[in-house]
Amino acid sequence: MYIVSVEAHYDSAHYLRKYKGKCERLHGHHYVVEVALVAEELNEAGIAFDFVDVKRELRALAERLDHENLNELPPFTEVEPSAENQARYFYDELKRRLPAEMSEAVLYVRVWETPTQWAQYSERRLFF
Repeated sequence: MYIVSVEAHYDSAHYLRKYKGKCERLHGHHYVVEVALVAEELNEAGIAFDFVDVKRELRALAERLDHENLNELPPFTEVEPSAENQARYFYDELKRRLPAEMSEAVLYVRVWETPTQWAQYSERRLFF
C-alpha cells in the first residue's frame, strides 16, 4: 500500500464559543493542514497520485482561510472552529473537489495547530 501526503499552511484567528479557558478568547495559529491519500498500486509513471493536483485543491482551500477570523466564515459561523472541525471541513471539501479516483483515496486530513499538537479526521478506522 502507498500513502501520498501533501501539506499546505494558513494563518488564522479563532475563538471557541463553548470552551472555558484561554481558547475562548480570540487568538491565532500558524496552521498546517495535511491530506493523505492511499493507493494499492502505482500508475505507469510510477506514481500513486499527482502531487500537483492534490496541492492545487488543498492550497485553494487553505487560501480561503488564510488571514481570516474563522468564526466569521461558514461553516464556522455555526460550527466551532476547533482543529477537529477544521480537519473535517478540509476532508469534506477535498472529497467534493478532487476527481473521483482521488476523492475515494482520501485517507485522512490532519490539522496541526502547533508543531506539537494536531487533530485528524477520517471516515475510515485507522490504526497506526
